[in-house]
Amino acid sequence: MAINLDAAILNLLGIVVGSLIVSPILWLVGRAFVGKEKARFSDAFWIAFLGQVVGSLFNFIFFAIFEGFTAVIIGLIIQLLIWLALVRHFFDTSGGKALLISIVAVIVTAVIFAVLALVLMGFGMLVGWVWF
Repeated sequence: MAINLDAAILNLLGIVVGSLIVSPILWLVGRAFVGKEKARFSDAFWIAFLGQVVGSLFNFIFFAIFEGFTAVIIGLIIQLLIWLALVRHFFDTSGGKALLISIVAVIVTAVIFAVLALVLMGFGMLVGWVWF
């Protein structure tokens, strides 16, 4: 099996950028639920980074073994379990609180990205209106 170097570089870049984007959100949500003593920014970065690296590796493995939708579902379930274990370990909390932190972090991230998308769409429409 050949490795596509372009895809590998883009995947690595996605892991680093994704970690830098998710870390502050995960850190703030973690601080809100477990306190500033347990939720440090370095912990949030390691959770995001390791979660994405291990998740990417599992997705690569499962796409080599299974095909299509089955690989996606199995990869997502394992990645979810890995993220929960990382949040539980690094933030030194219970499984239920780790699940709550993860859910709130995903919701906050989705809201931030939705707002950014709307702002960028509005900016694009404004530029198009002024330009033409």
